Amino acid sequence: MRRITLLLLFVLVTFFAQSQTKNLFDGKSLAGWYMDVPDLEADSSLRIPFIIRDGLLVSLGTPQGHLISEAEYDNYTLELDYRFAGKPGNCGILVHASTPRALYDMFPKSIEVQLMHSNAGDFWCIQQNIEVEDMEARRGPKENWGVNGKKERRIKNLTDDSEKPLGEWNHIKIVCDADKVTVWLNGDLVNDGFNATATRGKIALQAEGAEVEFKNILLTEL
Repeated sequence: MRRITLLLLFVLVTFFAQSQTKNLFDGKSLAGWYMDVPDLEADSSLRIPFIIRDGLLVSLGTPQGHLISEAEYDNYTLELDYRFAGKPGNCGILVHASTPRALYDMFPKSIEVQLMHSNAGDFWCIQQNIEVEDMEARRGPKENWGVNGKKERRIKNLTDDSEKPLGEWNHIKIVCDADKVTVWLNGDLVNDGFNATATRGKIALQAEGAEVEFKNILLTEL
């Protein structure tokens, strides 16, 4: 009887966890997302930088901009797989995104989790801030810290070898819990931030120069 009760409890817990998980990409469309691409807005003849290809969500890299979730989220785990489809380069995932084009008339107010090749897991502060342990070692002198283009916005990640070889899929997990943002890359803890100045907002994927493929974009409420 006890074994049956425990099994039933496990099934219920599993069902509840699955019911709280949302697939943010259906493999067929950009439903639930919208684009903010300044150059495309100015010239509609330019190519669309976010497309569906072979069941994957692809950021072509240019023209530069963002693919932004229609919904806002707080207290969640975001997991996805990504890889550079060609040459390595720059890209990122923005959490707690809000005011559009708040930096350089391009980047929404947010906290970026960097995907740039060889720097994946860095934080970049975009008109929002976050703290980590050993801040001066990882961000530079305190007097240079800031959240706009004239200040030191980068907070280096904790590891040097967590990325897979080019062409292979990387798995990233981002946990946003109240004012904390914690990042794992391929199972390694690569950043652990606290005292974030935002705790809720949209999620955005970047087009920032390099072609990147995404799949298995899952959000689980905490």
